[in-house]
Amino acid sequence: MPPISPQRRRLLAALALSPLPPLLPRAVAGPARAALPLLLAVDAAPDIDPAGHLVSEKFDGVRALWDGHRLRTRGGMAVAAPPWFVQRLPPVALDGELWLGRGRFDALSGAVRRRRPDDAEWRQIRYMVFELPGASGPFGERAAALVHLARNADFAGLCAAQQATLPDRGALQRRLQAVTQQGGEGLMLHRADAPYVTGRSPLLQKLKPLHDAEAVVLAAVPGRGRHAGRMGALRVQTPEGREFLLGTGFSDAERDTPPAPGTVLTYTYRGTTTGGLPRFASFLRVRGP
Repeated sequence: MPPISPQRRRLLAALALSPLPPLLPRAVAGPARAALPLLLAVDAAPDIDPAGHLVSEKFDGVRALWDGHRLRTRGGMAVAAPPWFVQRLPPVALDGELWLGRGRFDALSGAVRRRRPDDAEWRQIRYMVFELPGASGPFGERAAALVHLARNADFAGLCAAQQATLPDRGALQRRLQAVTQQGGEGLMLHRADAPYVTGRSPLLQKLKPLHDAEAVVLAAVPGRGRHAGRMGALRVQTPEGREFLLGTGFSDAERDTPPAPGTVLTYTYRGTTTGGLPRFASFLRVRGP
């Protein structure tokens, strides 16, 4: 068995003397390749109230689980991180994002996919941890434990995601604007009183900026099910010539009498796909004269 490094010895001693309650789960080795049961976020309503939540930045990175032995992606793929990186991680389960900085996802993805890690790349990567898988207590306590862990690890590659309480919707929108103006992707809102759960849950919500744009109506597409006999969606075209179906945001009256071809309308959306099409597009209004 290899000797314990001085850094890990200091961390183990700090954990043993820590006044924290017994929140930390045991590290358990799982299968080498299997989809991991993690907590997944739902999309937040644009007017979500931040009361009762802890708010952090949504990192544009690669989700990774450290089980105390291996670092793996959400899909269960082993991450070939340098030995010096994983040896500095604490012997407890951690959930977070491998992150290279705002707007650098492609470079990060390339570094993480390498079979042979590049030390120079990994010196820049940070493991932004935001959850203690399997730990007891509400999320507020788990988040505090993560701060304590990262501080005692004394490793620049391990960072606890900064969590904040915000007083109202206005403060939340100002925080969202500040993050996105600096190249960030959005915010995460995690219920402070939430137990640890897995799967997609409203206990964790992601908030991205809501944009609006205009498009020209090409045709109405007949509806099905509840919308049988009236408009189900509009086929529209952006000024750049991209076509897509716009099917949400309409009232029943608007579906009964949809905008005619040639009408210019405004829709809202949250980001775009790699092909340049809007995500979560929703009808807002017909453009006025």
